[in-house]
Amino acid sequence: MNYLSVENLTKSFGVRVLFKDVTFGINQGDKVAIVAKNGNGKSTLLKIICGLEDKDSGNVIFRNGIRVDYLEQAENFKDNLSVFEEVLATDTAQAKAIAMYNKAMLNSEDMDLYEQAFEQMNRTNAWDYEVKVNQILSQLKLDDKHKKINELSGGQKKRLALAKILINEPDIMILDEPTNHLDLDMIEWLESFLSQSKSTIIMVTHDRYFLEVVCNTIIELEDQTIYKYNGNFSYYLEKKSERQEILAATIGKAKNLMRKELEWIRRQPKARGTKQKARKDAFKDVKEIATQKVKEDKLEIKVQMNRLGSKIVEIHKLGKSYGSNVLIDNFDYNFKRGEKIGIVGNNGTGKSTFLNMLVGKEQPSKGKIIVGETVVMGYYHQDGLKFDEDKKVIDIIRDIADHIPLTKGHKLSAANFLEMFLFPKNMHYDFVYKLSGGEKKRLYLMTILMKNPNFLILDEPTNDLDIFILSVLEDYLSNFEGCLIIVSHDRYFLDKIVDHTFYFEGNGKIKDILGNYTTYRQLLKDKQSQQRKLDKAIKNKEKTDLIVDQPKEKTKLSYKEKIEFEQLEKEITALEKENAKIVNQLNDGITETEKIKALSLRMSEIAKLLEEKENRWLELSEFT
Repeated sequence: MNYLSVENLTKSFGVRVLFKDVTFGINQGDKVAIVAKNGNGKSTLLKIICGLEDKDSGNVIFRNGIRVDYLEQAENFKDNLSVFEEVLATDTAQAKAIAMYNKAMLNSEDMDLYEQAFEQMNRTNAWDYEVKVNQILSQLKLDDKHKKINELSGGQKKRLALAKILINEPDIMILDEPTNHLDLDMIEWLESFLSQSKSTIIMVTHDRYFLEVVCNTIIELEDQTIYKYNGNFSYYLEKKSERQEILAATIGKAKNLMRKELEWIRRQPKARGTKQKARKDAFKDVKEIATQKVKEDKLEIKVQMNRLGSKIVEIHKLGKSYGSNVLIDNFDYNFKRGEKIGIVGNNGTGKSTFLNMLVGKEQPSKGKIIVGETVVMGYYHQDGLKFDEDKKVIDIIRDIADHIPLTKGHKLSAANFLEMFLFPKNMHYDFVYKLSGGEKKRLYLMTILMKNPNFLILDEPTNDLDIFILSVLEDYLSNFEGCLIIVSHDRYFLDKIVDHTFYFEGNGKIKDILGNYTTYRQLLKDKQSQQRKLDKAIKNKEKTDLIVDQPKEKTKLSYKEKIEFEQLEKEITALEKENAKIVNQLNDGITETEKIKALSLRMSEIAKLLEEKENRWLELSEFT
């Protein structure tokens, strides 16, 4: 069943065309990822689909009656609401029922309101909805439901926006970078949640494991058009490679034909008939194909790295705490040449603090860090992105150097360096304010690398970078000969680059793991499995201790228990009759508030008594 049709969609900003006459459809249950280079219009396409951005031409048509929710990168909340109130501020029947029930509980004397709310909760199955709300808020670490919006951090607000969509589970979820501001545990949980969700999903994400596991369709925006692949991320990579090979072969044939036709045209006299004119027109078409270029995003930069001596960075009994909050406790480590270390752990466990101490931005509470004389630090971090927005792209690079020294005595101009980082010539004289968020971060990364560091620290380098530049960056880092430290929530990136992992466990503990992200997760799962086995063994031992003096197994009822069993049958029957009588009274239209309240209270008591007596009856019935 078709849920969304996009027909002949065109969007441009001035002379820059993002996409032209784009057409595609999305069916119920599809889980679609839109991939493209930064600045090619991924987020713009999502906004046009949601009606938040104007289009030049074309149509976006949703199936009638379906609910659509959009997770955008900038949230819009009312600061005076609590987390729970914001989650319930939706148009769903369950959310309205819970809000009504909470209001009724605050006005306990209004029995009419209570009865209406109770009936509404039952009718909409809002009891299960409330459980779902609590589970999702807990998974996204928003446990304090009564906390006001204005007290939340930026990351918590992002997670709240995501929670609202997941809780409502609309017919179509449109998600722009849903894994941003999530730690690794949250990302893995979200991956599982969306994989099992019945919603149709349209998303933009750079998380390639996410694309692999969740998505069954990839739509690529390239050269102002789209290419649709009915498969996950690895299928997309395979088919894109095949498409480029076919294109390259077609261009090769066209070039051969163009050379032959060019020779023919040059041999001909100027005055010829209509057949020759037709052949010349055909030559123009061949030339158009032959002059196409297959874009290959390769970043082959061999920047001259400063020499790294035998002493690099030594850490002795390092400690860092803020009052009673211990982030790092007695950590020792000596860095070796060529190490590539990944840092993982939950937010707030001291990862960024550790990096700031390495570069001298923060001082340890105890211990010391000794940095070798030949070490040149390069530190990429989120707070470092500070450009003069009115400067041109090429001037940002030239402010550092006109030429970049390469290996073997070669040099590279600022313009060529930009091209290697996938900034084409037509962007060199653009002002910085025209760049997308990902393009600005790529430019910032260039300013770090071109200073020739031999100890490179990257704090969340993958945020807002597209999958194409990520692949290019991975190639560069794989060949980097200095020391490398990466803090990232990108599992694919960590698996591909690092060979060593520091796991910040919390409470000051840092575990040193030889291996990448997958190794770390497997060790964590093994540890959790061992803990479960230990907990089970302790429980079994406690049970064994309790039954040491237990008499022989019971085979039949005692005389006293037989009497109790018969009495229970009579009492259960009497309670069921009393309950039926109360139900009839309530259905007869009693209007006295006090009487309704008393009857409701008695019904509650009967329910508890029935549960107790029926459980005891079942227990005794095993021996009758």
